[in-house]
Amino acid sequence: MLKVAVTGCAGRMGQEICRLVLEHTEMELAGGTEHKSHPLIGSPILPMLGILAKGTGPKISATLDEIIKDIDIVIDFTMPEATMAHLQAIASAGKGIVIGTTGFSPEQVKQIESYRDKVRCVRSPNMSVGVNVMFKLLAQAARSLAGYEIEIVEIHHKLKKDAPSGTAMRLAEICAAETGRDLSKVGVYGRHGIVGERKPEEIAVMSLRLGDVVGEHTVIFGGQGERIEITHKAASRKNFAAGAVMAAAWLGKQKNGLYDMQDVLGL
Repeated sequence: MLKVAVTGCAGRMGQEICRLVLEHTEMELAGGTEHKSHPLIGSPILPMLGILAKGTGPKISATLDEIIKDIDIVIDFTMPEATMAHLQAIASAGKGIVIGTTGFSPEQVKQIESYRDKVRCVRSPNMSVGVNVMFKLLAQAARSLAGYEIEIVEIHHKLKKDAPSGTAMRLAEICAAETGRDLSKVGVYGRHGIVGERKPEEIAVMSLRLGDVVGEHTVIFGGQGERIEITHKAASRKNFAAGAVMAAAWLGKQKNGLYDMQDVLGL
């Protein structure tokens, strides 16, 4: 059995992942963590999920160090600073990690890449199978529509802290790579005032924050007399959680290295 721990286990995504790990026939929920001031520290995980079972089962820990010797894989959906600390602990212990956290700085991304030979890691801004198929379709569309204007619109719930979303940035990166552009030079994030005529090379990303929207991403290609749109809409967090659990099962059989969901799905 693959022993899995979930960081941020009391959050909405963390709880969904815990449930799916418990349902998986080849996995064991071996632990979970929350920030040290969380009121559920020291409490068993199963009652939090509404599950009645004999015994207490794994408890919620304040740090990964408390449980790391008893686990194989960590599934991490937290904040960049927390994830970086988790990654260091995982590398030191020779374990594996699935990272769904977004909002990393360029320096943090470089630091993650420096662990390539020290850790088994799947990192993706979006664990959804549908979104990763969208990434694949977008690469072809961007190549075929190279002369079209590109605009990206992403919508998330009002509590999301980072903008643009990691998924939107990945969409922009794909469009830039497939059309030979440097996103750091042509990326536009919001417009206000007299901004002048749109430059042909621009790749724009617009972020909306509304209510309880789980996540919507649309890439729009605009040409003369026509518009092509590629859209993914998430109605539930369960698809992200399911992808993360799938990635953990896959990672348990891999050697050290940095992977993404494209590797997991064989795309």
